[in-house]
Amino acid sequence: MTANNKKNSAVMTNVKLFGNIRVMVISALFIAMSIVLGKMLAVNVGSSIRISFENLPILMAGVFFGPLVGAAVGAGADIIGCLIVGYSINPVITLGAASVGLFAGLAAGAFRKKHTFSHTLSSVMSGHAIGSMLIKSIGMFIYFHTPIQVLVLRVPLYVGIGLFETYIITLLLKNRSFSAQLERMCGK
Repeated sequence: MTANNKKNSAVMTNVKLFGNIRVMVISALFIAMSIVLGKMLAVNVGSSIRISFENLPILMAGVFFGPLVGAAVGAGADIIGCLIVGYSINPVITLGAASVGLFAGLAAGAFRKKHTFSHTLSSVMSGHAIGSMLIKSIGMFIYFHTPIQVLVLRVPLYVGIGLFETYIITLLLKNRSFSAQLERMCGK
């Protein structure tokens, strides 16, 4: 199989998973988890910093089901969460939430079948670096005029949160029963 055929096969697998009923149900649960973790169980530090694990379900969707599902879960969680809580929808922050799942899924795709801590860490941190630290921070700066000194604090915050999220995802992927069910659900 040529490199181009492998690439096309990976894209088709992601598209098929996007329409899989089981994956859609799990994705809806991930969206609900993200809303609860991000809007209901978050710890606010001042008006601009929020400590939460809202990205954990988004990262899980990207790592488990690929970049398309991860992006859809991220965007869905942000839009529905804003509507439930009464926040205005910020398109840049929504793009950042979608990017968390997208880039985690893209990085995880490069490491299929290799569920080491370092591979999962690179997937999680790529999602956080691009989606949370970069795009969401730009959105906060543009729309809410959050000072850059405050936005810089998001970097160590997401490094710490990302380490914990990596640990959780790695534990799940190392569990034989969970991995078998995940493979069965994805039709691999």
